[in-house]
Amino acid sequence: MPILYTTKASATGGRAGHGASEDGVLDVTLTVPKELGGDGATGTNPEQLFATGYSACFLGALKFVAGKEKVKIPDDAKVTATVGIGPREDGGGFGIEVSLLVDIPGLEKSVAEDLAAKAHIVCPYSHAMRTSTEVPVKVA
Repeated sequence: MPILYTTKASATGGRAGHGASEDGVLDVTLTVPKELGGDGATGTNPEQLFATGYSACFLGALKFVAGKEKVKIPDDAKVTATVGIGPREDGGGFGIEVSLLVDIPGLEKSVAEDLAAKAHIVCPYSHAMRTSTEVPVKVA
């Protein structure tokens, strides 16, 4: 697959630390939610970042497929990703579950459902979740 864009981001301190993109545009304080044993300090967490990225990417995919079909997606269209984390049933660590809610005001529901199904094929986040994309891990 030809790569059209690459970015890097790093984290220090784990879930209670700091995260930043290589170019400095993204710069966040990471905190552990109370539900996972954290103190409730102000900050974000990997699940919120994943939900934001997935919803933005899916909306982009939705606009892409709609454009191919000459359907106008209104500016107030919204995709909400709900991301949950918990222990895996195999006891080997943690897993995530994700659901998407697509809201396209003014568009007939059947048309919105068709576009959402097509966007789910196009969106790289959806593809990665559906295919359990392998991620190489190296040690520096």
